[in-house]
Amino acid sequence: MDYREVHVGVNPRAMEIDSGEKRLNELGYKQELRREMSLFKTFAITFSTMAFFIGTPLYGPSLLYAGPASLIWGYVAVTFFTWFVGFAMAEICSSFPTTGSLYFWAAHLAGPRWGPFASWCCAWLETMGVIAGIGTQAYSGAQTLQMIILLSTGTNKGGGYFAPRSVFLFMYIGLIIIWAVLNSFALQVIAFLNVIGGLVVIIGLPLVASTTQSASYVFTHFETSPEATGIHSKPYAVILSVLLSQYCLYGYDTAAHLTEETKGADRTGPMAILSSIGVISTFGWAYILALTFSIQDLAYLYDPNNETGGAFVPAQIIYDAFYRRYHSGTGAIIFLCIIWGTFFFCGLSVITSAGRVVYALSRDGGIPFSPIWRKIHPKHKVPINAVWLCAVSSIIIGLPILKLNVVFTAIVSISTIGWVGAYAIPIFARLVMDEKNFRPGPFYLGRASGPVCLISFLYIFYTCSIFLLPTLYPLRWDTFNYAPVAVGVALALNTALVGLGCKEMVQGTSQEY
Repeated sequence: MDYREVHVGVNPRAMEIDSGEKRLNELGYKQELRREMSLFKTFAITFSTMAFFIGTPLYGPSLLYAGPASLIWGYVAVTFFTWFVGFAMAEICSSFPTTGSLYFWAAHLAGPRWGPFASWCCAWLETMGVIAGIGTQAYSGAQTLQMIILLSTGTNKGGGYFAPRSVFLFMYIGLIIIWAVLNSFALQVIAFLNVIGGLVVIIGLPLVASTTQSASYVFTHFETSPEATGIHSKPYAVILSVLLSQYCLYGYDTAAHLTEETKGADRTGPMAILSSIGVISTFGWAYILALTFSIQDLAYLYDPNNETGGAFVPAQIIYDAFYRRYHSGTGAIIFLCIIWGTFFFCGLSVITSAGRVVYALSRDGGIPFSPIWRKIHPKHKVPINAVWLCAVSSIIIGLPILKLNVVFTAIVSISTIGWVGAYAIPIFARLVMDEKNFRPGPFYLGRASGPVCLISFLYIFYTCSIFLLPTLYPLRWDTFNYAPVAVGVALALNTALVGLGCKEMVQGTSQEY
């Protein structure tokens, strides 16, 4: 019988398997999540996770530490080193397109001897980071909403309503609950909203800020404020002024967490990682420049008697610019609504990523009660229980809002140390492994891989170290950076869980190399 007669009417393309799904099967996993995202959708969610307004709450403190020049050029330096990390991550993502991403990469790259330990540590660092990342977006969204309400009701000078700590916490919790609900049912909508929000911000940003400061002030002026920060060391002040940039430029691993839902993930994953870094670093720097050029009176920005109560420097900059030009704060309210929208979309994306991290970790038995957290919604094909676990955990870490003044800095530190620290483990494993044991994907650095991974690892180590430092002096209970305590507790919990027998993951993820 003629072979062609047997297959008459069959479309050969229908028999083809997606390249990302094929590689997933080779790694020992079956396709469970719905694989329907294009490069555009994956980029949209990754883009929103790294939204360039993300560092807005840190702008005021960063400017105060060492002035505009340190802030502006620090962002450029951080962007330079972020590209090394991005290239290293993209190469590994191309080889291992799985939702577990970082900890799965660590398990396979570190080899049979060290793989289980590396995977376990990476998984818990990343889980801590993404859950705290939800908190940072909720805090940012709540603070921006606080300013919108204040300016809409008459400003701080005109008797406007300034939400107290209890109401602020209510807004924080409300945002997280809304994000969890949307992530439970509407991932397609999330991707669409992310793109729309990004376009509005990109178009609106250059139209709002007025340029009143000179270029020499923005690019060369250096000024410390020891009377406000308690920091007299200039090098220390410069280091802290760059925290904003280091916080803004991470989160690009979100593309890796979505690879089991992305078509051709071994190619689209790396492309989404690198394109997100390029777009966010460019527009993020432009946003910081716009704010800095628009400063009317630096000292007035921090005055507790100004229109925003000295609580949110970017809001005061925007208000001053609009009020001077139009004698009205309406434009500032609109601009803050745009910023709030990016925080909202960013929070949606971060909780999307966090849910996938916890789902993958529970799928490998790495969390107590893993069978509960790895359940997939039968209709929507999303890890609904994992999403709600992340939501509740992020609400808990925000409870100190009621008492402490440095909650945001602490949550940012926890998120950065956990999230970026988790990048270091697979990158270091890739650096030291025998090249013949690495199976490259379509995106491969070749001989450049070693130098790229070395620079990336050293930069990540530096970044995590400075986020453990105190940010205000003198040290008191209300100014204490509790990030070292939180990280220490998480690591202790990590060790305890190993002892309690959560070993399925560390045994299972390193069985195939």
